[in-house]
Amino acid sequence: MSVVKINVLTVPAERREELERRFSGRAGMVEAADGFEWFELLRPLEGTDQYLVYTRWRSEEDFRRWTDSQAFQRGHAQASAEAAQGQAQGQAQGHGHGQEPGQGQGQGHGHGQGPAATGATLWSFEVVQSTGPKDE
Repeated sequence: MSVVKINVLTVPAERREELERRFSGRAGMVEAADGFEWFELLRPLEGTDQYLVYTRWRSEEDFRRWTDSQAFQRGHAQASAEAAQGQAQGQAQGHGHGQEPGQGQGQGHGHGQGPAATGATLWSFEVVQSTGPKDE
């Protein structure tokens, strides 16, 4: 039975373009993972500042293998390096913002630098029923 992982990212309005750019820059990394079925980055339209990162996997084990993989580590290291570079540039310009305790990958804040999200939560679901377009 497939499993769905939804990463809920809180993203201030001024950081939306940066978040989307970073995801676009890592496009194609997850598709090669064994057991990967689907990915979507969902932008909020109204009433919230939370993006949803939707992935669907053949099994929980496949998802765990992906998060333990070198490709996953490289993708998140790239994002961390971009964030660190942006924070160093901001501090050099007198705009530095340190991360709050407990903030990890994809979290933080800044003015054009640092992590794009200010918070993240991972939701997990098992697919009980699914439907799609019918072939005609």
